[in-house]
Order: sequence, then C-alpha cells, then structure tokens
Amino acid sequence: MSTSRSSTATDTPPTTLSAGGPSLLEVHDAVLLDLDGVVYVGPHAVPHAADSLTRAVGDGARLAFITNNASRPPSTVAAHLRELGVPAQDGDVVTSAQAAARHLQQRLDAGSRVLLIGGAGLAEALEAAGLTAVGSLADGPVAVVQGFSPDTSWARLAEATHAVRSGLWWVATNLDSTVPTPGGPAPGNGLLVQLVARAAGRDPDVVCGKPERALFDEAVARLGARRALVVGDRLDTDLQGARTAGLTGLLVLTGVTGVVELLAAAPAERPHLVGRDLRSLRDAHPGPVVERGEDELVVRCRDAAVRIGAGGASVVAAAAGPDGLDLLRAAAEAVWQARDAGLERDWRVDASVLVEPVVRSLPADTPAAVDEVGEGVGDGL
Repeated sequence: MSTSRSSTATDTPPTTLSAGGPSLLEVHDAVLLDLDGVVYVGPHAVPHAADSLTRAVGDGARLAFITNNASRPPSTVAAHLRELGVPAQDGDVVTSAQAAARHLQQRLDAGSRVLLIGGAGLAEALEAAGLTAVGSLADGPVAVVQGFSPDTSWARLAEATHAVRSGLWWVATNLDSTVPTPGGPAPGNGLLVQLVARAAGRDPDVVCGKPERALFDEAVARLGARRALVVGDRLDTDLQGARTAGLTGLLVLTGVTGVVELLAAAPAERPHLVGRDLRSLRDAHPGPVVERGEDELVVRCRDAAVRIGAGGASVVAAAAGPDGLDLLRAAAEAVWQARDAGLERDWRVDASVLVEPVVRSLPADTPAAVDEVGEGVGDGL
C-alpha cells in the first residue's frame, strides 16, 4: 500500500455541505419553511418550532410557509399555525395552488376560463389571480389545472382527460404520490395526475409544486428576499427544490429524513446545511474539510473525522460537537465525496457501517436517533 499524502489547496475537492454562521439568521433575510415535519406533525407543533420562529421574527427575519398542499386555502393553514403559537399571517402561506394560478395568470388573459380539477384552495387561488374556474369542457376553458382534493371523482378525472386530450395547456400543482392521513399514507395528487396522463397520452405541461422552482420563486418574490434560506425535512422535495431554485437548503432532522437517507442522498437532493430542528437557525454551521490522499480520503468537521479508503469506511474521531451533528456532517460528506469520485466502488466501501456510530452521536431527542422518523410525506408538506 502506498503512503497516503495530504491534499494541497488545488486538489482538495469542493464540499457539498457548506459553512453558515455565526448564525443563519445573520446571513439570510428570509426563511422559506416546509410545514409537515418541520413546523408541525399533524395537529401538533414540532418541539422548539414555535419558540424558534418567534425569536427569528424578533431578530428581523421574514417567514414564508411553503406547501405542496393545494387543497387548503392559505387562511386555513395560517390559522392552524397561529393555534400552535407560530407567528403567521395569511399572506405568509405560499401554496402550490397559488404558484399554479400565478403561472396561468402570466400566460392567459384576465378572466380566462380554466377547467378546475381540485379543491377550495385551488379555486380561491384562481379567483385571486383574476381567472374564472369552470367545471366542464363545455364551458370553453383555455387551460386545465389539477390539484389534490379528497373529493375528486372518476367523472372529474374523465373531464380532465378529455380536456387534456383536446390539447389544452395542462398545469399540475404538484406530483406528490401520497398524502398523509391518520391511517397512514394515501394516494396523492401525483397518482391522480398519472391517471389522467396515461389516459390522455401525455404529461402535464407545467408542474408548480416542490421540487420545481415555481413555488420557491413565488415565495421569494412575495417577500422581496435577496438571500432566502429553505428549511425542509424531505430530500426529494424541499432540498432538491432549494438547489433547483438556486437557494441554500437546510435539512432538519424532525421529519422523514434520517441518517440512512442522508448518506444515500443523490447530488441534486443534498442539503447545504444540516440541523437538529428549527433551533439550528441560530446556530453556527461548520463546513467540512476534505483531505484527499492516494489511498484514502478523510473528512473532518470540527473535531469529528471519518475515513474512507481501501480498508473501508471508519470513524476516526466521534466528537459530536456543540449541536451533536458534527459526526453526521463528516460522514455524509465523506460518503458523497467517495461516491461521486467513484472511490466507493473501487475501495468496496460499505457506508452502512457508519450509520450506527453516527446515530449514537446524535442528541437523544433527535427523531433519527431513536428511529422514529415521521410520516410527513406527500401533499401535507
């Protein structure tokens, strides 16, 4: 085996995780928050969420609550947030229904008729955008918009299919495959859109919900933000959406993403920052440092360190750091660096050996540490 060497500044790979501090609220002027799994889980607030957001507003941050849920009007969502002690006005809630209506408003003449396949939230958004919602192809619509509603019937899906097959511009609010219910995940808007797409023989012309950028653009424009931060718990909607929109993404460990999912994250879904919960808005976030040698790479995050090389993957230093996440940060960056460079295959690295020590290092109240990651998937995001 050759002797490993330290990297120079010219051959040190760029990191995916970045540094943020001394406090994220000093760097970002607006915070775009996912809901289910970040601010609340069903009827209950996530621990520390209400206090953290109240302090953030006191520090001058502007908040937007962005959700793929197109069925509920923003006023309903905001009222629920206020019941939980979260500072939220109706205008702070940005839904995929509003993003879809904004898209149609920009494309169509004022008062244009749009075939509505969805619920009250989507109908309200169309009206606010100066468009006319209709229920039948016979009413002469010039476009179709489809969002989730638990009352969507076969007859409504058939009407949508006929309209789409006729060539009308077709906008889907989102493609979430599931919606959370008390009994577990149930079919969401994405599956209903798939039914229409298969019957009509084509896909929607535009999708406005996460991870597409339209929803983020709507929130940024509404707040007039220049340095917005996206906070989410789900990689394939919140964090992929942040990267798509060119915004910084913070993953919090209070929802669906745990250690295994984070280590396995595809490049387009990786967060820039990782935090325990919304208290991490006031934290300094350390950036990992990569030391690449001929037969190994070592990633350090403050006093935590992970090695990946020909002998496999191992924890060099298990220091958790002030917020308990430094070993997780080092492990995630090490696995991503090895995978992206093709080293994981060459060195036959099994990243799963890092999961147990990383989980042990997390704060005891982190959902990922007790294997109790929530069900916050689908249209409730």
